[in-house]
Parts: sequence; C-alpha cells; structure tokens
Amino acid sequence: MSTSILVGRLAGPWYALYGERLLHLWVFKATGTSAFMAIFFYGYFAALESPVHPVAVMPTTPLDDWIAFWPPAFYLYASLWVYTSLVPALQPSLLRLVAYGVGIGALCLTGLVLFTFLPTAVPYGPSSWPADASLSLLHSLDAPGNACPSLHVATALFSALCLHRLLREMPSPGWLKVLNWLWCALIMYSTLAIKQHVVWDAVAGIALALPFAWLYAQLEKRLAD
Repeated sequence: MSTSILVGRLAGPWYALYGERLLHLWVFKATGTSAFMAIFFYGYFAALESPVHPVAVMPTTPLDDWIAFWPPAFYLYASLWVYTSLVPALQPSLLRLVAYGVGIGALCLTGLVLFTFLPTAVPYGPSSWPADASLSLLHSLDAPGNACPSLHVATALFSALCLHRLLREMPSPGWLKVLNWLWCALIMYSTLAIKQHVVWDAVAGIALALPFAWLYAQLEKRLAD
C-alpha cells in the first residue's frame, strides 16, 4: 500500500490529513481538472449542435408536476462543478488521480454519445416560467438534445460514491459523510426544481452512473492494495 494512503488513514487529526491531500500534486490536480472541464464542454456543445436524429421530448410524471419551479435551485445546480472537483482534489496518488479521470471521462463520453444519437429535450422552455437572470443565462447557453440521461445526476452520483470511499479511507467525522450525500441529493433535486430535467432523465442518470461507479470501485481497490 502506498505511503500516502497509510498516512491518510493513521496519522494526525482528520482536517490536517485532508489538507495534506489537497496540497499533494495540487497544481497538477487543478490544471487537470480545468482541462477536463474544458474538453468536456467542447464535446458537450459539439454533441448538441450535431444530433444524428430528431430531438424527442421526454414525458413527465406526477412527481414533475409536484416539484415546484424554484429558481434559486440554480445555485445548487451550479455547485456540481465544485462538488465533482473534490474527488480529484483528495486523491492520494498520481496513479489513482489518472484512474479517476479515466472513470469519469468514460461516463461523460457515454453521455455525449447518447446525446448525439438519441437527443432528447424537456417539455419546458424559457417562456414556461417567470424571468430569472441566472436561468436565462443557462437557457441561452444550452440547446435541446441533452435531457436524458441527466449528466448532472450521473456525475453527482458517481462523485458521491467516490467521495464516500475516500471519506471512509481517511479518518472522517460522521457529519462529513452525511454532508456528502446531502449535497449529492440537493444537486439531483435542483435538476428537477429548475425544470432542466424531468424525473425520467434523473432515473436514467442514476442508471448511467451505477455501472461506471462499480467498475471504477474495482479498479480503485486494486490501486489501493
């Protein structure tokens, strides 16, 4: 087992150990995470501009009608980019950092392929709800074709599972583990509260995340040995 993982489990107060991991390879982690996001958004907008088939509208459920439109949920929605950055930031070694990049990259690439060949949209639009500056910006940048599966839900769940294992690997207070799952749940809720997705998009996002999370967990175990 690598020295960095042993230190992360056995020595010092938990907050000091978290600081050590955050500082370890921090330049590479920050640069790599920024580059990954830039590449993802390039592929994301390319997929939305070149759908292979006509865009299908996703059906709604009674739960979609029950969840009220709540514009402030946009800030929970946008917090995904901070949330997903925590996993690479806490990785204890370069090998595990690269392996994580491969795992999240494969998940995102699968989503982009689905957007290209099976484009979908929600039955809502900017005119459906009262004007809101943050949502107007989101709608101006977005385009139909990216509804199902919800990559917001998929990447949030993938990150939650990865963070859960990292928190168990290091000494962690219980409230941090609860906060991890609460943050994930709030991001999922936000996708429905700002009407960017419907329930079936979220369900599909969960279905997309689980197999990739399982495969990555098996790889992570091997790297931790």
